[in-house]
Amino acid sequence: MSARPVPDAPESGLDDEQLAAVTAPRGPVCVLAGAGTGKTRTITRRIAHLARTGHVAPGQVLAVTFTARAAGEMRTRLRALGVAGVQARTFHAAALRQLRYFWPRVVGGDQWQLLEGKVRIVGQAAARVKAGTDAASLRDLAGEIEWAKASLVTSDGYAAAVAKLRRDTPGPAEQVAAVYAGYEELKNRAELLDFDDLLLHTAAALEEHGPVAEEFRDRYRCFVVDEYQDVTPLQQRVLDAWLGERDDLTVVGDANQTIYTFAGASPRYLLDFPRRFPEAAVVRLQRDYRSTPQVVSAANTLIGSARGRVAGTRLRLIGQLSPGPEPDFAEHDDEPAEAAAVAAQIKRLVADGTPAAEIAVLFRINAQSEVYEQALTDVGVPYQVRGGERFFSRPEVRRAMTALRVAAPGRAGDDVPLVDAVRAILAPVGLTQEPPGGATQRAQWESLLAIVELAEELVAVEPEADLRRFAAELETRADAAHPPTVQGVTLASLHAAKGLEWDVVFLVGLVDGTLPIQHADGDDEAIEEERRLLYVGITRARRRLALSWALSRQPGGPRRRRRSRFLYGLIPEEHSASRIANGSSRGGPRPRCRVCGSPLMGADALKMRRCAECPSDVDVELLDRLRGWRSEEAREQQVPAYVVFTDATLTAIAEQRPTDNAALVRIPGIGARKLDRYGPAVLALVADPDAAGS
Repeated sequence: MSARPVPDAPESGLDDEQLAAVTAPRGPVCVLAGAGTGKTRTITRRIAHLARTGHVAPGQVLAVTFTARAAGEMRTRLRALGVAGVQARTFHAAALRQLRYFWPRVVGGDQWQLLEGKVRIVGQAAARVKAGTDAASLRDLAGEIEWAKASLVTSDGYAAAVAKLRRDTPGPAEQVAAVYAGYEELKNRAELLDFDDLLLHTAAALEEHGPVAEEFRDRYRCFVVDEYQDVTPLQQRVLDAWLGERDDLTVVGDANQTIYTFAGASPRYLLDFPRRFPEAAVVRLQRDYRSTPQVVSAANTLIGSARGRVAGTRLRLIGQLSPGPEPDFAEHDDEPAEAAAVAAQIKRLVADGTPAAEIAVLFRINAQSEVYEQALTDVGVPYQVRGGERFFSRPEVRRAMTALRVAAPGRAGDDVPLVDAVRAILAPVGLTQEPPGGATQRAQWESLLAIVELAEELVAVEPEADLRRFAAELETRADAAHPPTVQGVTLASLHAAKGLEWDVVFLVGLVDGTLPIQHADGDDEAIEEERRLLYVGITRARRRLALSWALSRQPGGPRRRRRSRFLYGLIPEEHSASRIANGSSRGGPRPRCRVCGSPLMGADALKMRRCAECPSDVDVELLDRLRGWRSEEAREQQVPAYVVFTDATLTAIAEQRPTDNAALVRIPGIGARKLDRYGPAVLALVADPDAAGS
């Protein structure tokens, strides 16, 4: 690092890239900031620099971020730099403040009240059109309305929009659209605003009322947006209204940490920023001050295999800390064994002096927390669940336990196997054969499925256990899993861990079907978002990182699971978990080149099952037929050709010439959905050039 100005100056103590971002000329600036690279430090110093050099008064700066906690931290840092008066708020808080001020001129009359929650009015709208009105269905419908408004999709355009995006919806699209329309009608009639309305009305006030826009733009001259990769179309519309024709804007983000597209977030505004502002200064922050070089290397390896437009902007992090231990990888027979091993390691770490609050266990779905709650309780380590209720506190789990408790006396001596009995009892409370479409309903379904798995676990240990014994076991677990609220080990989903960090991080349950999640399979963009989710998890660790997976759900179950495809290339060759030398890994050996036998590295090599340097044995005529078939499919579906299959997948099919479903799904990129949709046609083309169209 080069010499710096006086210690108290905003420019002091920065690395060269941070300094470039802080001192960039007033105007459009895009800071591509990797995990742990000091982005908050950089943007607060930039605001202080602009204020101290007279480019803008502190009160003329509006900085927006995505959580009240982050906004508060920004204000605190600015005060420490001697810069008071900057408005640092969330998008919604800023919009609420502005709307209240301009309401008399824009709308007139009494201000409409803010609606704290949608569910009650959504329930009224759902009842009108005979949609589901149970709590889970209403939460999913409310969430879908939030997605639509954030995406600037109206009720009239909803059905067409979700069809184009092939989006999973919490019910028939026309019915959801009717609920959406009814909700808007009821809300407006009651003169209420929801949180999305704050943004919509603020944008409209500035777009449609010149004097209002002029006053606002005279008040605020400089804008800063943090986590810019996560803005929605609605938030971008508000930002555009704030800016008008001006360009005094600094945005900060990392497209490879985009993990909220299901809620409407889009990285395209960050990716397109240099195109929109060709004169923009673009600065890349890649020096990682959070994690050891070993953790940084794992993160770089994972994201280095990413594909698609987002991956093109990936930042190769450069670790700045002193070396630490290599990441640990562990394979286990079953989930309880995995949880017990993790809990034992955590107990040793705490005994050796690591504060429990500096340890986290991160998983893909909330239903995975129960087995870790139990394992930590068993070894006497305190914990806290972040971003969700403890397993036995969840409403669907409480309902399930009540149903089992009520049914138990009447099923005494019943010959029905325990697991079958539990499934039957839980069916009326939401346990269907297939997972439902809505996010809330799916999460509740996963919790119910976890209860069935507890029954399977009990039967493996006590084959004669009946329903009464199982109900008692659940009560015992529930009582034990409610320790006093203390500062302890954090249990959290990967989504809830965004923005946080710990000295020690355990990433658990890393199997295909969980990470990537099963319903993402067959969708290349969804798979890449799952990869980014794991990347976020890895970059939460400062010193120690452990990754693990289990081959079966319960003890004694079939070991059919495969460790996550994202771990290929991540596990070191010499590590015991890879067991490459003799191919004895129960999770499946690292794939080898079918030509030379070397371990395969990279997504394309895995797909082809050969090294890039090894000769191709592609059937050129078959490849041409596959490309022609793909073009017809893409034309019928009105989607780009790569959505059907990528070029690499077609080449892999033409090289490997699969003859059955098992061989077809061994080609990465062909999951259950694509197998169902395209498998018969592809296999027919491989077997007979004329069969696919017949």
